[in-house]
Amino acid sequence: MSKLKLLDKEFGVSELNGKPVVSSRKVAEVFEKDHKHVLDSIRKLLAPDSGLTKSFTEPNFRPSEYKDSTGRVLPEYLLTRDGFALLAMGFTGRRALQFKEAYIRCFNEMEQYIIALNTARLEFPELTQAILEAHEPPKHYHFSNEMDMINRIVLGMTAKQYKEAHGLGDVPSIRPYLTAEELQYISLLQKADIGLVLTEPDFQKRKRTLEWYYGRLKLKKLSA
Repeated sequence: MSKLKLLDKEFGVSELNGKPVVSSRKVAEVFEKDHKHVLDSIRKLLAPDSGLTKSFTEPNFRPSEYKDSTGRVLPEYLLTRDGFALLAMGFTGRRALQFKEAYIRCFNEMEQYIIALNTARLEFPELTQAILEAHEPPKHYHFSNEMDMINRIVLGMTAKQYKEAHGLGDVPSIRPYLTAEELQYISLLQKADIGLVLTEPDFQKRKRTLEWYYGRLKLKKLSA
């Protein structure tokens, strides 16, 4: 089990093994319910006579534990989007409806983050960690912005546009389809951008610096 990565402190939506989850304890806190009662509701859903199959309940309601303020180890569940949706059906009232809407947004944002992070690790493995360190918490567009910027500078288009232009479909990475020269330039800009991400918060300034650097690299190659 990978370590939970919390990206939304208010609503507690986290990433676990590549999927968005929220703890039953956090759900109880947000909806102002006793955690014991939330656990009772979950256990009713997990009961053999509930009508739900194990193929649904097991991946969507994952048993877990936490320590309370006295050090006692207590049970909780980690809920996926589907698990949360099923549990939250029983929460009524205007305030509960507002919280449900907020959780839908949070799950959507986390899913976008996970997709962006996985793509960034494929396309820009050396830059991904710097982005994670520079933004607390990171958003999905922090990865896509840097990736798109470098691809536009070198290729004249984003990875998505490159896939469409070359009929590549939904391949996970465009790297196998690039020339050695394109890969070299992208790698050099990635390395330069690592330092920029950590020291220069202004995106446009980073972009101008990388465009200047790319121009210098091209001129150096022509004069060689």
